[in-house]
Amino acid sequence: MTAIAATMQAFFTERLISQRRASPHTIAAYRDTMRLLLGFAAARTATPPGRLDIASLDAPLIAAFLDHLERERGNSIRTRNARLAAIHSLFAFAAQRHPEHAADITRVLAIPAKRADQTIVTFLTDPEAEALIAAPDQSTRTGRRDRAWIQLAIQTGLRASEITGLTRRDIHLGTGAYVACRGKGRKDRISPLTPATVTILRDWLAERAGKPEDPLFLTSHGGPLSTDALQQRLTVHATAAAHASPALAGKKITPHVLRHTAAMRLLHAGVDITVIALWLGHESVRTTHIYLAADLALKEQALNRTTPIGGTPGRYQPPDDLLAFLETL
Repeated sequence: MTAIAATMQAFFTERLISQRRASPHTIAAYRDTMRLLLGFAAARTATPPGRLDIASLDAPLIAAFLDHLERERGNSIRTRNARLAAIHSLFAFAAQRHPEHAADITRVLAIPAKRADQTIVTFLTDPEAEALIAAPDQSTRTGRRDRAWIQLAIQTGLRASEITGLTRRDIHLGTGAYVACRGKGRKDRISPLTPATVTILRDWLAERAGKPEDPLFLTSHGGPLSTDALQQRLTVHATAAAHASPALAGKKITPHVLRHTAAMRLLHAGVDITVIALWLGHESVRTTHIYLAADLALKEQALNRTTPIGGTPGRYQPPDDLLAFLETL
């Protein structure tokens, strides 16, 4: 067994599972990164993955792999940076076990993350959300299931992985109804449920009989829904909902957009940003500031459509060619 093979196995079993107690979601993300990296390196070097060594995964190859993710796989900069973070974590672990490869490891660790543009979050307006919730066909079991999880996602802001991980016992529909989940970073939290959500979930639980530990949302084959399945079903319903709300046709609807929608609904209702951070399970309130930026952007768009009091309608024109040039910079 080569050094990188033994190190990678120890990285998952000792570092991630035993020492850090990483969540299954984190382990799966790191696993996928390593599978992609090994497949790329094997094709690039004509060496089977099991025979690759640390020297084979040098800084130029890692840099080429990151470019491959963006250019050929179409990954975003954030996904590219997340893959790089997983590689950095592996090589930092390898540095403790293989000082003889310190030079190669140091060069890999020196590869920087790429700066990404800060985009305004996408979210649904109330009419768009209502159209999406109404889109699933209520004459089918699949449609009733989809309506239940879409309503739950828009109202609570649960992540896709949190929705797929829910069991029947996590839903409490008595007085003070709420849903309990274990989120990112192994943090447990509860989210209160509105009467409308309670009604839909009560009907679904009555139809979805089973044991308390059974998954709340199942596939037609009886297994738990995956995050990929959520996206596939959401795409189908967003297309159907666009007939009732044409604005949906111009938006890419993902489970995370439903999470953004829950946050923006709370923000527009006047809920404090620190409460929204706790609601969403954010590690830091700074993460929640993206919703403030989105809200301010909406206000700025409205302001740009107005004419200043006492001003002359029309666009400002520089009075001089030099000033006009400076305006273009």
